[in-house]
Amino acid sequence: MCWPRWGVMSVTLFKLSVRNAKRQARDYLIYFVTVVMAAALLYSFNALTFSQEISTLSKSMEMLPFMIALATVVVVCVFGWLVAYATKFMLLRRGRELGTYLLIGLENKQVAQLFFRENLAVGGCALVLGTVLGGLLYQAFRAMALALFKLPYTFSFGFSLPALGLTVVCFGLIYLFALRRSRRYIRKANIHDLIYSDRVNEGVVIQTANKRRWMFGASILLGVVGTFLIAAWNLAIATAGAGCLILFLFGFFLSFASGVPAFFDRRPARKYKGQNLLIFRTLTAKLATMGVLMATISMIFTATLISEGTGLVFRGLFLGRAAEYTCFDLYIGMEGRDRDYSLYQNYIREHIPVEQSVEYQVCYSGGTQVQDYIETQTAYYNYGYEQDPVLRYSDYAALRSIAGYRTAELKEGQYLIHCMTYLEGPLKAYKEPLTLGGVTLQPGGLYTEPLSQGSENGRGYILVVPDEAAGGLSVHHQAYAAKTAEPVPYEDFYNLTVVMDKIWEGTGFGDQITTRAQEEAEVAAQTALCVFPLYYLALSLTMTAATILTIQQLSETQRYRRQFTLLQKLGMGRREMAKALRTQFAIYYALPAVPPVLIGAPFILHLAHAPEPGVMVGASSPAVIVCAALAVFFLIYAVYILLAYTSLKRNVLPA
Repeated sequence: MCWPRWGVMSVTLFKLSVRNAKRQARDYLIYFVTVVMAAALLYSFNALTFSQEISTLSKSMEMLPFMIALATVVVVCVFGWLVAYATKFMLLRRGRELGTYLLIGLENKQVAQLFFRENLAVGGCALVLGTVLGGLLYQAFRAMALALFKLPYTFSFGFSLPALGLTVVCFGLIYLFALRRSRRYIRKANIHDLIYSDRVNEGVVIQTANKRRWMFGASILLGVVGTFLIAAWNLAIATAGAGCLILFLFGFFLSFASGVPAFFDRRPARKYKGQNLLIFRTLTAKLATMGVLMATISMIFTATLISEGTGLVFRGLFLGRAAEYTCFDLYIGMEGRDRDYSLYQNYIREHIPVEQSVEYQVCYSGGTQVQDYIETQTAYYNYGYEQDPVLRYSDYAALRSIAGYRTAELKEGQYLIHCMTYLEGPLKAYKEPLTLGGVTLQPGGLYTEPLSQGSENGRGYILVVPDEAAGGLSVHHQAYAAKTAEPVPYEDFYNLTVVMDKIWEGTGFGDQITTRAQEEAEVAAQTALCVFPLYYLALSLTMTAATILTIQQLSETQRYRRQFTLLQKLGMGRREMAKALRTQFAIYYALPAVPPVLIGAPFILHLAHAPEPGVMVGASSPAVIVCAALAVFFLIYAVYILLAYTSLKRNVLPA
């Protein structure tokens, strides 16, 4: 006779689980959407890991699966924390409901099973939707990767079984770990623990004013010290700086959240001015019990900004360095020694269709007058050029033609300067004459197009003089540049390096060989290896932290509704209530975001100044990178803020 009763009970519990799962997905829609996005990101990047098409784009892409796998491990831990936190938070918020189930006769293990089923249903739906969305995201990432290598993209929607399997495993581990802890809690909890679980808070950590002031001052000092130390190019010092910043964040939020009520208690005039009492009483009631959580979220936001900024710095570094080496389809810089270069010439003639080429020499001027001037104006390192480098005008004209630049006119009795953009400002003001072989030349035009000036055609600058003025100058090195009918394939690039090894065998010297196609492929591969994983991580961190903040805020819907209903009865207008709600929102969401900006912006700025001069310019300049990193971060953050504010305003403000 027991079987029918248990059968009915099982059906009832199943229906209850489904109903609660639907309600949970609706009430915590932002959480559900974030979990769907988490599944989509995991699947899309796992698909990149297993994609043979992507990994064969470049020899350097062999490391892509490892880099994405490394980032995925971190992301799984981050999303695991999100799910574990949200599951525990919802468990505590639903404590009265679950305690009521015990009161009506259900056993602890049945309630635990009920909670387990409904959260597993939410996770399963999120996984299915996320996988479908992840397939579309993978196509977007695939298109981006192909665009990096300048290859055509054709849409071909399909699922990767290995990627799907790995995503299911990752998601399963995330949810089973979170639900196992909740299930254990429910099994051990009594009715009292569950009914009053929503009243359990972090607690006001620091009670006395003296301790608050001491900790607040110490945390600010640690923040300043840590911001300087983390930018050091020493692992031990940077690690110490990171430790100082962690202590700063926890000390700041614990003392700040505990100190706000005391601040207004000592200043009653401010407390009762305008809407301050309403705004700060409501806000401090929440912040005073969220010190550790706010510090953790602020730490995540700091990591997010640093990840985004580092990704942009790497991208700018790759593009800046490659810009100087992609102006010629083929370039060979040869050491200034007597060698038989016919091996090069024969191979190029037989295998590479050349439309235009030039062999030329970079010479020394015999003095350092321009170099000395530059060193007084800006940071400059000659890197092997002990004197001012000089180029014959006929060779310079040929190089400009090969690179596709307009003709540069050299008037009689003048010399030109070709430099990288970072030297344009100082050299525009340089008006000194140049004397070569008894001939005095006056300064003429200034040009700044890319011309392989990393170290080949001068280090940052080169002087272009009439051919007759360069006669008798000592040769620094000779070089070869060519425009080809089609991009030089990797096989020919590799074979030319083999020829180089034969020419310089046993000498310890070598030639510099670059091709436009190879440099562009290297930039694309480096971007995929470094920038993609960093932005994958940054997006995951932002979504996780913003979701937890939003869950905390939206959980107060009922309390806000009661509060504003009472205020309406007391005569407060809807406009005033909306203004108070906006102010509370602004302070609540700004608090964990301000310290990361103060820490992350100087760090990114310092990192962007680290490469050699002339690399981080234009759209990759340090100031632009900092602004771009902040813009991306706040754009994603603003989406969560807007969704939360719209939802709360609609549900809590009286009509």
